[in-house]
Amino acid sequence: MERFNKLINSDKPVLVDFFATWCGPCKMMSPILEEVKQNLGERVTIIKIDVDKNQQLMAHPNYQVRGVPTLMLFQNGKVLWKQSGVVSKDEIIDKILSSI
Repeated sequence: MERFNKLINSDKPVLVDFFATWCGPCKMMSPILEEVKQNLGERVTIIKIDVDKNQQLMAHPNYQVRGVPTLMLFQNGKVLWKQSGVVSKDEIIDKILSSI
C-alpha cells in the first residue's frame, strides 16, 4: 500500500489497471495498454494491480474497485478518471493527455 501511494503521488499521470489473471476482458486490455505506452512513452506510468493479490487496495474507500478490469488515472494522488470494462486506446490516450 505504501509503495502504491508513492507511485500515484507522482506529478506524471499514473494509469492503474486493476485486473485478475482469470478475467477474459482483462486479457484484452494488455495489448491496448501496450499501445498506449508506445504512443505516450515517458509521459505516463502504467502499472497493473492483481486484485486477487491486493484485496486491501481494491477495497480501499478511495478506490472501491467493484469489477475488473478497472482503469484509474491518478496524478498527485488524486483520481482523475475511473472506468470499468474494456476501454479503447483512443479514449485512454485522450483522458491522459487532457490531464497533462
